[in-house]
Amino acid sequence: MAHQEKKRLKIGVLISGSGSNLQAIIDACESGLIDGEVVFVGSDVPDVKGLARAKKHHIPTFAVNYKEFMRAARSFDPAEKVLTESDSDFMKKSLHIVPRSITSDEDKIAWLYRRMAFEMILLEHMEQFDFDLLVLAGFMRNLTAFFIDQINTDPAKPLIMNIHPALLPSFPGTNGYEDTFNYGCKVGGSTVHFVDYGEDTGPIIGQITVPILPGDTLDNFKEKGLKQEWILYPQCIQLFAEGSLKVVTADNGRKKVQIG
Repeated sequence: MAHQEKKRLKIGVLISGSGSNLQAIIDACESGLIDGEVVFVGSDVPDVKGLARAKKHHIPTFAVNYKEFMRAARSFDPAEKVLTESDSDFMKKSLHIVPRSITSDEDKIAWLYRRMAFEMILLEHMEQFDFDLLVLAGFMRNLTAFFIDQINTDPAKPLIMNIHPALLPSFPGTNGYEDTFNYGCKVGGSTVHFVDYGEDTGPIIGQITVPILPGDTLDNFKEKGLKQEWILYPQCIQLFAEGSLKVVTADNGRKKVQIG
């Protein structure tokens, strides 16, 4: 019987900046630490260093300028759109990502439709590629329920993975390292988790700790933490590639990840 080659994991990556975690993932794929390959890299910011990293490794890239898109789409009038039942559900699940400066219900709806339109363009680019897992590597946009549901078509098999610079569930949000350091914690770290509708609330896959020593500054704490991220993220992606991650419901009703 002919030997059947094991299928390699096809990884899509979204970034917003320099792409140091992206580089760690690419290196891990090329060295065999991840049984997979990066098949595309997309960004919401044009010309960032992460896109150049991908091109250096001959990985297809695309960019959709988020700030320009949202600025150009401000003329959208939500009164022209009749909310369907599915639209209403999407809105309810995504309200937490609307900027706090937007207060009226009408403006919140308009903003969410603009964000959904932006995500539709991202999805159009992504549809060109056959991928098994979407990895967020410093992608600085919270995803709407609309986008998440396009990728996570089976609730039992989430396909979007993120890394967060804090030991969740503590310090969710955009400033994990800063919040950890400023709170006075003696230990920080990072968390890899599947993405759900909440902000950094998805089932945790793995965590790694970083001590905060006397004399540490925020900058060197971040530097130590980032180096640990480069270890943790590839390890978690490889667990996915091996089929070792299973999402189950705990006794308290929350989703958790079983490894094995």
